[in-house]
Amino acid sequence: MKDKNHLDQLAEIRSLMERSTRFISLSGWSGIMAGIYALIGSYIARTHIQNSEEYLSFIDGYSSYYDSANHINELAFFVVLGGAVVTLSIITGVILTVNRAKKNNQTIWDKSAMRMLINMAIPLVAGGVFCAILMYHGYIGMVAPGTLLFYGLALLNGSKYTLDAIRHLGIAEIILGLIASFDIGNGLFYWAVGFGVLHILYGAFMWWKYEKSSSNA
Repeated sequence: MKDKNHLDQLAEIRSLMERSTRFISLSGWSGIMAGIYALIGSYIARTHIQNSEEYLSFIDGYSSYYDSANHINELAFFVVLGGAVVTLSIITGVILTVNRAKKNNQTIWDKSAMRMLINMAIPLVAGGVFCAILMYHGYIGMVAPGTLLFYGLALLNGSKYTLDAIRHLGIAEIILGLIASFDIGNGLFYWAVGFGVLHILYGAFMWWKYEKSSSNA
C-alpha cells in the first residue's frame, strides 16, 4: 500500500515538473483542423492551376516572371491563399488550445510557452524571409520545399519545450521538404502532404494519446 502511495506521489511530482518545463496544452484537434485547411487550400490552388494558362510558365520562369502582369497576379493569388490558410490555422489552434488549457486547469501562457514560441519563431521568420527572397529572384518552384524545410526546423527547434510528437512531425516535414527539392514541378502535392496529411495524422495521434480519455470522462 505504501509502495503504491509512493508511486502516486512520484507520478504527481513528475507531472508537475513536466508542466513547469513543457507546454502541454496543445490540442490535437488544432492539428487536424490545420491539416483540413491546408487540404482545402491545396484543392483551391489545384483548381486554379488547371484553369490557368500562365501557371506552367510561372513555375518554370525565373526572374523573367516580373515582366508579366499575369505572373504577378499568380504570385499574389498564392500568397493570399497561403496567408488565409495560415491565419485560419493559427486562429483555430489558439481557440482550441485555450479551451483545452481551461478544461485541464492549465496556464496557457507561461515560460515554457514563451520559450517554445521564441524557438519556433526564429526558423519561421528566417524561412519566411528566405522564401520571399526566392520569389523575388523568381525561383518559385523552390518555395514549397523551402516552407516545408523551415517549418520542420521550427518544429524541431521548439519541440524541446513541448510534447515529443512535435519533434517527429518536424523531422517528417524536413524529410518531405528535401524530397520536394528534387521534384520541383510537384511542389503543391508535397505541400498538401506536409501541411495537410501530416498535420491530420499528427493531430489524430495527439487526440488519441492525450485527449481521448478526458473527452470520454
